[in-house]
Amino acid sequence: MSREYPTYPLVGVGAVVIRDGSILLIRRGAPPNKGKWSVPGGLVEVGESLETAVIRELHEEVGLRGTVIGLVGVYEYIEKVDNRVKYHYIILDYLVDAEGTPMPGSDAEEARFVDLHSATSLDLTESTRKLIDELLASGTKPLRRC
Repeated sequence: MSREYPTYPLVGVGAVVIRDGSILLIRRGAPPNKGKWSVPGGLVEVGESLETAVIRELHEEVGLRGTVIGLVGVYEYIEKVDNRVKYHYIILDYLVDAEGTPMPGSDAEEARFVDLHSATSLDLTESTRKLIDELLASGTKPLRRC
């Protein structure tokens, strides 16, 4: 099934990696939201668990390996063109413990840690902006532990 104009919502995952008050962000290299900043992530493959998908995506996009700590947020992204749904994603963001230096790969044009407070001044995706606002308001406590 195509990502554009899908017949049902697609499931995505995001890796929320936080170090010393900074969050790992990537500048997206592909649509939707090409050029905007977001947490590393992507679509869940058929037969893949959510936790496996988030660790795979983290490695593909920034070259890091990590351990899932827990779910931190669930978001929805819907983009319409002429009253038709062009993109529809359900995104589950997971807090991940990861070490090493991020290097952009696959769909990432750039990858770096950004102070949580400073991150709000970047051109963020809608769901990443909501995530960061929630992290600033309540901390990084997972909704559920894995």
